[in-house]
Amino acid sequence: MKNRAVFLDRDGNINRDVGYPNSYNLIEIYPYSFDAVRKLNQAGFLAVIITNQSGIGRGLIQEENLLDIHTRMQAAFIQQGAHIDGIYYCPHYPPSSIPEYGRECSCRKPQPGMGRQAVQDLEIDPARSYMIGDKVEDIQFGLNLGATPILVLTGYGEKSRAQLRKLGIEPAFVAPTLRDAVNWIMAEEQGRPNI
Repeated sequence: MKNRAVFLDRDGNINRDVGYPNSYNLIEIYPYSFDAVRKLNQAGFLAVIITNQSGIGRGLIQEENLLDIHTRMQAAFIQQGAHIDGIYYCPHYPPSSIPEYGRECSCRKPQPGMGRQAVQDLEIDPARSYMIGDKVEDIQFGLNLGATPILVLTGYGEKSRAQLRKLGIEPAFVAPTLRDAVNWIMAEEQGRPNI
């Protein structure tokens, strides 16, 4: 049987959104994020970060700096008894003057490319999976991938909720924080038959 996963937006969901952080020192992980990911681990879900990182294409951050941030984030979760199963990022920014990054792609959310890669790499069943994020693109990404989308009200969440209403898009659930979103998933899963 394929794996269940919870796809997690990074900035504004797991950690405070500070724009384009180019150093781990600028990353402030919400304290409840460790508990939320630990709960997902214990429930048998893969925890997979899916993040647009156009700061690379914009020339605001080097790719090696981003990789360092992610390595140190993963270590921080391990220290708290939790683990991230995969991190996928899109470095592209179509107007970029850097040729390798200045193009339209299928990986930038709301496109499902990063999710499809994770589905293939980690043998995930999208229909039994969830997406949690604070932006319109996160909810659209979840829908495009066939996962259940949850909006959190941290980061850009409040603004995104209004935009989603205008677009006629309804997340499966609106949660104050990542912790609340994970608690909702746990309650939903208890009510589902094992397939």
